[in-house]
Amino acid sequence: MEGTPANEQMAPPRRAPIQQRSRERVERMLAAASALIAEQGSDAMRMGEVAERAGVSIGSLYQFFPDKRAIIWALAERYTAESQACISAELKGVSDAAGLRRAFSELVDIYYGLFLAEPVMRDIWSGTQADKALRQLELADSRANAEFLVAVLKRLRPGADPVALETTAFLVWQMGEAAVRLAISVERQEGYRLVAAYKRMALRELLAE
Repeated sequence: MEGTPANEQMAPPRRAPIQQRSRERVERMLAAASALIAEQGSDAMRMGEVAERAGVSIGSLYQFFPDKRAIIWALAERYTAESQACISAELKGVSDAAGLRRAFSELVDIYYGLFLAEPVMRDIWSGTQADKALRQLELADSRANAEFLVAVLKRLRPGADPVALETTAFLVWQMGEAAVRLAISVERQEGYRLVAAYKRMALRELLAE
């Protein structure tokens, strides 16, 4: 990221918006940043460009985001919250193996589809490999998602070792992220095959007695 060593902690937004007008301004800032990242990538994005596109002063932008790394952090947190809500809703009512197979497959397909359609998500995700703070956010997201899966596995396999279930669920989510990262880096048809292969492998492990 511009002007900041890759291994430094990423600063969150300087101050949270309280008033409706401030919240709307922050939304414009994040929307502007998303558009710029989609067009040119986060490395090329400049704070001045974000302010100009959002229709705010550069001072107003810095009130909420001290640097562009804070903008990336805010966008990453937003995508993380949205994905956790989706996963929680999809797995909440699963009570049998067929339900898990269907819900898990749909979630993986949704995840892959989002990364194909959203360049901002791909850009943020690629940055997690070089930024420790983003990597920690990604790991926390995987652990939270794994907990949703563990709740299902405990219903399906009540006699299983809970630690083993937690390990399996966490590993499945991490492997899923790696599989999607690989799938979006190759031709589309091969990507679909890789995602399908991952789903088969993961479900064999999740549904093992």
